Amino acid sequence: MTLNTLLTQLATAPEQIRFADVLATIAANYTYTPQTFTNGSGDDTVTNPAGTNEGSCKLFAFAHLQGLSATQTLACFGEHYRDVLATPTDTNHANIRTFMRHGWAGIHFNGNALQANP
Repeated sequence: MTLNTLLTQLATAPEQIRFADVLATIAANYTYTPQTFTNGSGDDTVTNPAGTNEGSCKLFAFAHLQGLSATQTLACFGEHYRDVLATPTDTNHANIRTFMRHGWAGIHFNGNALQANP
């Protein structure tokens, strides 16, 4: 999937986005460097050491670089976000659930996770 195709799908059919397609688009357009990042605030914070939760790290870094809204960012998680919506009382997918509560104000990276490919 091209970057333009993904962005168009976000605008027209976000419910059809697949997480694997988003990660493939990121891999085709960016070089990834693992980074520690936190998601949330205060006692409601998920700490992700570099090299862990790399899908979330890539996705949040990509969404930030693209200027995506919180809603668009959540849609990029594809089936994982839809699973969270279907099971609101579960505790899986901590990064998605925490981002739903805190949005972009809660995301902090220790460095740049993505660099655009030439």
